[in-house]
Amino acid sequence: MRPRESTGRGPAGPSLRLFVACELPDEAREALAAVQRLLEERGADGVRWVRPEGIHLTLKFLGDVPARRLEAIERVLARAVREPFRFSVQMAKLGSFGGSTGLRVVWLGLEGEVEGLARLAARVDAALEPLGFPRERRPFAAHLTLARVKEGASPQDRRRLFDLVRSLELPPLPSLTLEAVSLMQSTLEPGGARYQCMARFPAPFSAGPQPDIEGGRPAHR
Repeated sequence: MRPRESTGRGPAGPSLRLFVACELPDEAREALAAVQRLLEERGADGVRWVRPEGIHLTLKFLGDVPARRLEAIERVLARAVREPFRFSVQMAKLGSFGGSTGLRVVWLGLEGEVEGLARLAARVDAALEPLGFPRERRPFAAHLTLARVKEGASPQDRRRLFDLVRSLELPPLPSLTLEAVSLMQSTLEPGGARYQCMARFPAPFSAGPQPDIEGGRPAHR
């Protein structure tokens, strides 16, 4: 039996902070770290950088979910992602959410077979709706979050960062192949979030508990 690590305890018992995502290969994480360093060197400040080992291509954020619902979630995801898939995508240009003076997130967009990814995200979304997870209102946008702007940043700081994101030329970035969907648990700890893959779809031939990971690598205990 896989471990059930709780992020909290409510009236329904222990809860898990869950999301559905495609995990990234190490080469992609190294490239993302290089982009973050470049942004920092060019003057990006007033942000909280997302640790590269914690960056995923998120398909659906579920939030805090009672642990007893985990098996039901796994069952519907197994039905939604039954068949093997293989999407080739390219890390492309920088972008942001929030506009020039309200900028709140800096991200790196993906190009390539993103329409296939959008269909995959829609299947995941539809599968989870009967379990009480509302469908996403916004269209799926294939992106990787690099940084979040700190709450105290001024409109002028946000504008400078917005202009930097728009003008910065990136070096050649690697392409990557996505072949699995993971149900991930995020456990918030003083040093940052720790991630554990609870299940992977399509299910591997030899199913079983996945190791604790920090962004795709076995966690040191």
